[in-house]
Amino acid sequence: MFEAQDIRQWRGHPVHGDDGNKIGELEAVYVDTVTDQPFFATVKTGMLGRQRLVFVPLSGATVSPGSVHVTFDKKLVKNAPSIGTDGELPATDEPAIFEHYGLPYEAGSAGERRLARR
Repeated sequence: MFEAQDIRQWRGHPVHGDDGNKIGELEAVYVDTVTDQPFFATVKTGMLGRQRLVFVPLSGATVSPGSVHVTFDKKLVKNAPSIGTDGELPATDEPAIFEHYGLPYEAGSAGERRLARR
């Protein structure tokens, strides 16, 4: 896996799925609040006026010159929970993102958020 500071430098670069298709552009990185490691990214998709940010796990993601490659196909990512391009992820929506990808979700012991935007 790459270091958190490295992946943030890839904002605006194309993101491709494991099927090779372009999904959109990397917008932000969300870290796991337990480990402080990159865990999800938001990818800007859609046409102007109808753009949104979809969430995709960074587990197994790789970078190559000029692009980021995730281990999920475009269709799965495009159907993932999303927020508006100027929106914020409500804590109550976090479990749905994990569930979409079949990942276990567990909030902190005091109910704190699992994801933090960096």
